[in-house]
Amino acid sequence: MKPVAIIHTPFKEKFGIPRQPGVVSCASGVIELIVPFNRPEMLKGLDAFSHLWLVWQFHAVADGQWKPMVRPPRLGGNRRVGVFASRSPFRPNPIGLSVVKLDAIEECRIKVSGVDLMDATPILDIKPYVPYSDCIPEATQGFAKGAPAVSLHVSFSEIAESQLQQHENADELRRLIVGVLQIDPRPAYKRHQSGEYGFRLHDFDLHWSVSKDQQVEVLGLD
Repeated sequence: MKPVAIIHTPFKEKFGIPRQPGVVSCASGVIELIVPFNRPEMLKGLDAFSHLWLVWQFHAVADGQWKPMVRPPRLGGNRRVGVFASRSPFRPNPIGLSVVKLDAIEECRIKVSGVDLMDATPILDIKPYVPYSDCIPEATQGFAKGAPAVSLHVSFSEIAESQLQQHENADELRRLIVGVLQIDPRPAYKRHQSGEYGFRLHDFDLHWSVSKDQQVEVLGLD
């Protein structure tokens, strides 16, 4: 298969990416069609749909690293399930599937939100989301009982607040940072521990700490 596009997102590394699409609704991205698929007519009629299916490749996973059983974060990282009962990136074929909100189409670029993809992820296919067939209200969720709850309160240090205000669209950036951190991006085995963490977001390193009472403070946007 050949990628038809790549997606540009704020997430420059795996740590910090929302674990499912739509969990952080303000996490935005831009899908850019690539040669020879960068033809506007390929998107004709797509603007009539509110949401899209993206079929994509886990390009940051090394070949041959799949595992028959995995430890899902929703089970605390302690219990194992079969890889086909999970959404682990470590799969025989490293293919991901996400539903995202379609915000705008500009020539060969599609603006979307609610993304859970790393920057520069190859997009293998784009399909319209059709509610009457794709939404099954009576479906069961196994061990993934509902969306992850907001578990952490997020505040900004004086330094981080000052750095935030230097960015264009500071309010939008604040919503993204709070949205990502309040659902706790840490590995399951590190939750309920205090410490300092960081990951690359947009063009800066986001540094933050978690206190013993599970309060998050953003330390800097360097």
